Amino acid sequence: QVQLVEFGGGLVQTGGSLRLSCTASGLSLENYALAWFRQRPGAEREFVQGINWDGTATYDGRSAKGRFASSKDNTKNTGYLQMNNLRPEDTAMYYCAASEYLDMAAHVYDYWGQGTQVTVSS
Repeated sequence: QVQLVEFGGGLVQTGGSLRLSCTASGLSLENYALAWFRQRPGAEREFVQGINWDGTATYDGRSAKGRFASSKDNTKNTGYLQMNNLRPEDTAMYYCAASEYLDMAAHVYDYWGQGTQVTVSS
């Protein structure tokens, strides 16, 4: 059974940083692209950042450019999303997702974590 489990969400002030982690079991992240999405109440799920299966390329969603970075540690079977210079509009539930190919569309992803809440206070 495949599981993705996120950690690292919480409350942070504007301008602060958080690092989210996503640990996989039942699959090897070295064979999968890992993406991060977020969802605000009443809104669509939004692509934030992603890294391709071999870790050679990352892709920013519109909201992440220059502030967020994703990475993978295959020895720990864990992916990370480093978020810097956080803003109140970054407040959302953040999800990691795995698929063979990196894509901005949520429906492409076969496996999802349960989500971790990020709240940025002004």
